[in-house]
Amino acid sequence: MKNFRIYHGDGDALMEVTAGATHLKLIPSGDPRKVIDKAPIRLLWGQHLLTDIMHGRYRTLVLGVNDVDNERGVLGELLRLMPTSQWTLASATSYAKVFREATVLHAREDREPYVIKLDLDRLLILALLRPHGRDHFTLEDIYRGFTTIGRMLDGRRERLPVAAVSFLGAKSNSLHNSKGDEPSFEAVLDAMWKGGFTGDVYPPVASWDKDEVGVFANFPFPESVDRMRQGSS
Repeated sequence: MKNFRIYHGDGDALMEVTAGATHLKLIPSGDPRKVIDKAPIRLLWGQHLLTDIMHGRYRTLVLGVNDVDNERGVLGELLRLMPTSQWTLASATSYAKVFREATVLHAREDREPYVIKLDLDRLLILALLRPHGRDHFTLEDIYRGFTTIGRMLDGRRERLPVAAVSFLGAKSNSLHNSKGDEPSFEAVLDAMWKGGFTGDVYPPVASWDKDEVGVFANFPFPESVDRMRQGSS
C-alpha cells in the first residue's frame, strides 16, 4: 500500500511527532498471517485503564490490595467510580485485614500471596494480597499469585476478557526485585507469563514518555531482543 495514509487531508504531515512530545515507538513483530499457539499477553500502550473498565471492556481485573491503605491505588479509584458496587474503600480494606488475620491464625508458616475476590457488580476484582509481614510485593509473589489467578480463570469464560495492572509505579502496593529496586517491565511480564496469565496488561503511565526505546505490542518479546542482549555483553 504505497499511498497508505492514517489521517484525512494533511493530517499525516501535521501529526509528525516533534522532539520532546510524549510518544512511543511501536515495533511490529511476528507474522500476522500465522496464529500463535499460546495467546500472548497484550500490552495496552497509551490506553486508559479506568476508561476501558468503566465502558465494559473487561469482566475481570487483576490488581494489588493491602490491609492498611488502598486510597491511592487503582482499587480506590474504581470503588469511587462504581456506585452500584456494595464495596467501599473502607470495607474492601477491612475485608483484606480480616482475611489477613485469618491466614495468620490458621496458616502461620504460609508465605503465599493470596487472591481476594471482590464482586463490583459489573466487574470482578482479583486482588493480590501480599504475604504477611511485608510492605511490598516481590517478583516471586507475582509469579505465585498469577499461577493461582491462572487456575481461577481456566475454563471460566464468564470471567473473560481479563486485564491486569503492571504493579509498577504503585504507591500503596509497590513491587521490588531481589535488590530492593523496582524491576523492569519485562521482568514483571515474565513472572505473569510463567504463572500462566495471557490477558491484557496496562503498562505504567510513566512508560508513555520512552520515545527513545522501541516497544512491542505483545509478550513474550521476539527472540531478537535476547540475541541483541547477548551480542552486547
